[in-house]
Order: sequence, then C-alpha cells, then structure tokens
Amino acid sequence: MPRKVNRLSQMLDMPRELDKKQTKLTIISFDEVLIENYKGIMEYEEFFVKINTEIGTININGFNLNLEQMTNEDILVKGVINSIDLERIN
Repeated sequence: MPRKVNRLSQMLDMPRELDKKQTKLTIISFDEVLIENYKGIMEYEEFFVKINTEIGTININGFNLNLEQMTNEDILVKGVINSIDLERIN
C-alpha cells in the first residue's frame, strides 16, 4: 500500500514532507526552529536539545532553549540558537 501512496504523491506533485516519515526542519531567524515529524526528545538542557527523527538526530546548541508548542508530530524550539547539527543514520 505505501508504494501506491508514494506514486500518487509523485503524480500529484505533493510535497515530500506530507509523507509522515519525512522530517521537515524550518529555521525561523536565530530564535526558533520548528521540527515536523519527529520521533522523540533524546536530550534536553537549557543549552542543548537532541531530537530523534526517522533519518537521524538533530542537535540544537544555544542558550535559554525551551521546548514549546509540542505535539506528537511537531515541536518548536525557542531560545538563542547558535548552531544546528544533523547526524544521519547509516
């Protein structure tokens, strides 16, 4: 069944992030990061957040980091963001 959905998505030219397994990372200035379709929070400190996704982990470094507007699928990280590192699963 998933192959039919993927073919249909391609035929309709639908964005890949609509597929539940695709992670979308949106950086909103240096103060906010929205992560869509995440799996879980691996580590959370005021200066470091590690988020698990289907394709790997997202590490956010900064100061006064807060997890806001969390749902089962989306999470918004706010604070002073210094860097974002991506670790791909092999």
